[in-house]
Amino acid sequence: MNLKLKHPLRTLLTGALALLPLAATLLLLSWLLSLLAVWLGPGSAFGQMLTGIGLGLTESEIIGYLLGLLLVVVLVYAFGLMVERGLEQGAARLLETLLQRIPVVRTVYDVVQKLVGLLGRKEGAELQSLSPVWLYFGGKPQPDTASAATVGGAGKQGTAVLGFLSTPQAVMIGGLPYLGVLVPTAPVPVGGGLLYVPPDWVEPAEIGMEAVTSIYVSMGVTSDQYLPKSAP
Repeated sequence: MNLKLKHPLRTLLTGALALLPLAATLLLLSWLLSLLAVWLGPGSAFGQMLTGIGLGLTESEIIGYLLGLLLVVVLVYAFGLMVERGLEQGAARLLETLLQRIPVVRTVYDVVQKLVGLLGRKEGAELQSLSPVWLYFGGKPQPDTASAATVGGAGKQGTAVLGFLSTPQAVMIGGLPYLGVLVPTAPVPVGGGLLYVPPDWVEPAEIGMEAVTSIYVSMGVTSDQYLPKSAP
């Protein structure tokens, strides 16, 4: 009797485990869509602005929102064509000059401009803004010849954390240089903390942004797909 029950339960458990990645993916996508709906949906401030634009052509709020969204997409596409042809530089300089004359707007614009510049920066530097780095609490591990026969052949080891370098330029705190490192949280890496640590605690991580995101979203399950494996 027990054998008859074990087989269906094992099959049920196998099916549940096989569906778990799909269910987790759908759950994460639904969370992202709900977040976008809060920020950009018809009920958001941006969505109400789009609805107000489209209500001049229709009485339906949904159709008005879609028409407003279509208009914004067309304008963004047209601006993209201008950027490709270099026609926007004069207008951008004029707009920047006007924004720099408004105190509060000037501060917000400068911060956003720097963030966009960081995201669009080209690769090439060993340490660049928002690049994946290893953060070693207590300093980088030092090889120890006396322990070369141990697992991995490493000497003194500490805690290693994957993060993103906020800026390659060190800042002075208490008369000493520090680097800002963004440390995400799992399984949703959009949160986290900003830590200022000594420069010798940080080294580039030879993996891409997609790898770091995958490791955090999977709570470390996919680590062996992107990081070297230790010897058996």
